[in-house]
Amino acid sequence: MSLTFPNTSRSFDEIRNVVRFTGYDGMFEVKFFVDATALVKTAASKVSEADCLRAFDAARARIQVAATRLYSPKRGTIYTLSAADLV
Repeated sequence: MSLTFPNTSRSFDEIRNVVRFTGYDGMFEVKFFVDATALVKTAASKVSEADCLRAFDAARARIQVAATRLYSPKRGTIYTLSAADLV
């Protein structure tokens, strides 16, 4: 099977400073986190939830391509994408 993203929901985790979203490999759920600093270029250590979610939505296609590239069924079901993964 290949990785798909049928659920467009995403959420901001303020404690981890990431945006969470989910992909699926067949019936298996794969959790992804995108580091907020990869989404919003700022000097501040914390960025707002609204800014992160807006940036995520604007870059969703690119983020999903990066997530697909990073994903390997043998590597597990939880991934964190950094700025380097989004280039």
